[in-house]
Amino acid sequence: MAAEQGEVEVIHSWSAPRSLSTSLTYSFHQRDDTEVLDEPLYATFLQVTGAERPYREDVLSKMENDGDKVVKDVIFGPGSKKYRFCKHMAKQRVPGLPSDLMKKGKHFILIRNPLDILPSFDKVVPPSFLELGLGELVSIYSELCDLGTPPPVIDAADLHENPEATLQCLCEDLQIPFQSSMLKNNDLQAFYVAYRSYLMQAFSRWEAGPKPIDGIWAPWWYKSVHKSTGFASERKYPAEFPFSLYHLLEQSLPFYNLLKRQVKRVSSLPPPDLPVPANEKLLAWVGDEILPRESAKVSVFDSVVQGGDSVWEGLRIYDGKVFKLEEHLDRLFDSAKALAFENVPTRGEIKDAIFKTLIRNGMFNNAHIRLSLTRGKKVTSGMSPAFNRYGCTLIVLPEWKPPVYDNTKGITLVTATTRRNSPNNLDSKIHHNNLLNNILAKIEGNNANADDAIMLDKDGYVSETNATNIFLVKKGRVLTPHADYCLPGITRATVMDLVVKENLILEERRISLSEFHTADEVWTTGTMGEISPVVKIDGRLVGDGQVGPVTRRLQNAYKNLTDASGVPIPTYREA
Repeated sequence: MAAEQGEVEVIHSWSAPRSLSTSLTYSFHQRDDTEVLDEPLYATFLQVTGAERPYREDVLSKMENDGDKVVKDVIFGPGSKKYRFCKHMAKQRVPGLPSDLMKKGKHFILIRNPLDILPSFDKVVPPSFLELGLGELVSIYSELCDLGTPPPVIDAADLHENPEATLQCLCEDLQIPFQSSMLKNNDLQAFYVAYRSYLMQAFSRWEAGPKPIDGIWAPWWYKSVHKSTGFASERKYPAEFPFSLYHLLEQSLPFYNLLKRQVKRVSSLPPPDLPVPANEKLLAWVGDEILPRESAKVSVFDSVVQGGDSVWEGLRIYDGKVFKLEEHLDRLFDSAKALAFENVPTRGEIKDAIFKTLIRNGMFNNAHIRLSLTRGKKVTSGMSPAFNRYGCTLIVLPEWKPPVYDNTKGITLVTATTRRNSPNNLDSKIHHNNLLNNILAKIEGNNANADDAIMLDKDGYVSETNATNIFLVKKGRVLTPHADYCLPGITRATVMDLVVKENLILEERRISLSEFHTADEVWTTGTMGEISPVVKIDGRLVGDGQVGPVTRRLQNAYKNLTDASGVPIPTYREA
């Protein structure tokens, strides 16, 4: 007796070729509540595009090729089970198909790295960007998002690594019950068993040969699957990549990476929370273009990657103005010259990059820029600047960033055992990106649960903290260390000027650690933190442990200065 026919809920799987889509189809076929269709739109695709295949006429003669009928009568036709799993290649979504195809049913996207697809792709058809279909996969994802139903995205690599967790997660996202049968008698379970080192005989294995659910094209595409009696684990070492397809890899990888960012990770840590969530979406300048956050990258051949060979500045934005821009650019160019950079962008070019990046982001207040200038990309890896023949790389990284320290209640410091570099080794007046000396001190501060760490020079005198310059007040006098071992900061110089303007006594000299322990007030200075009161050093309260009056006075003077000065961002007031 024939099973009663009724309405079914359709599950659409969209993928590129060679993406384990057949294995996934077999897995869903194991469910007792699901029927499967192997590429029901294939004939429509061949009819509309005229694409050549060795089995073209066979497919056209045996499958419905009218797109309207396929969608209405085949994909959404009545069935005998609760679900119908439809395996689709993204390129088969040809123009003119009924809108119900995307509006009805549950959709998900299966992706695989083109590095793994391309080595075997040309066994049947010549590979091309259109045949691969990753661009259309992105289009499908975008359209479903516009319809208000963002599809789950799974990666074939996760099916290899942990099929059970990946399938459970997929079923949860599709809001269908997971069935353990999806892992039995099929390639996924066979791999899962091998991967987990379970006894192979504890589970049934799938039989070799064709399956009744296979499409007509199976003899051309499914040979390796049909030869197996289980799904072998992914090769430890991959196949050699055919470099004749290098251009296709370059075209395809951005689309794969875009979709990969949508994968819900089942075998790794969740993404961390950002200090400022608004920075999840920002635009940064790299080289000569503005890019989204996740695409803003430098080459692995860049000098900053090869050896930390770069200089940088921090810039803060107040009410449509870049504070102390000219002073920061002066130091940037001085640092670049000290390191013998060549083909350095002009001052005007760097300013334009800063302004364009800020305007694109709409960042006109309470923002910070990390401005970097690397020696540039090399023609081959190595230390020698002789390999740098492309010119410098400019990076403008803007973020929404309030002051990074508690400037109201104050911060705590500890003294690091890591000493500040001597000018004999690496002159701190070069504002370079080789910050390991500072990072080692910061690690000590983190381990002590302090906000930052004080760094001493080779003779034991205080130099600065791992990230800021430092000042103290004793009996009405303001003292700060010589800038011999520390960076002569722009904010440091600004505060020194304010001290004089406030009719306070300023003294620049060598200062011992005990003088900071017994100071009446202490503060640090830096672009990111501004003027940050220090209330405790090495477990000792500074003064009475409260923010002192001189500190408050200079904080107010600094705020007045930032309100009144700075280089205006073009167009900020024009709207």
